[in-house]
Amino acid sequence: MRGPSRIVPAKPAVPLFGHAAPQPAPSPRALPVVQKKRVLFVCIGNSCRSQLAEGFAKAYGSDVMIVSSAGLSPATMISPLTRQTLQEFGIDIADHFPKALDLMPRDGFDWVVNISGEPLIWPATEVIDWCVADPIGRSDEFYREIANQVEALVMRLILELRSA
Repeated sequence: MRGPSRIVPAKPAVPLFGHAAPQPAPSPRALPVVQKKRVLFVCIGNSCRSQLAEGFAKAYGSDVMIVSSAGLSPATMISPLTRQTLQEFGIDIADHFPKALDLMPRDGFDWVVNISGEPLIWPATEVIDWCVADPIGRSDEFYREIANQVEALVMRLILELRSA
């Protein structure tokens, strides 16, 4: 003989001999559903500051915001230094391109972040003004300082949204 064999019955649906069947562990509390804010970053050419902001916001805050960027007078291409600087942060914007503010839907955003330095009125939307110098044509060092400033402003915005 090969030894005793034992058949293990399936777990019964009804408790046997007055013992309650083990209960499943309580599920963790569901996290509240966060309504993502639709944010548009605007600068002059949509080649530098607003592209930096969009890149940082997508990389760090996609859980709380849906972002786009545009320019008052869009450039023909994104500044190579913008791409290079974001690459140094591990952020790839290879699929980005300058977009005209005129082509953006007027009712498509909760907030418009104006980095252009120009007055901007966007009906029925909160406009937030950030004072950030334009680094186009300036040194690589100045460009990186601006990138660090934009990153800090974007992170502050993200943290505000997460704590709301």
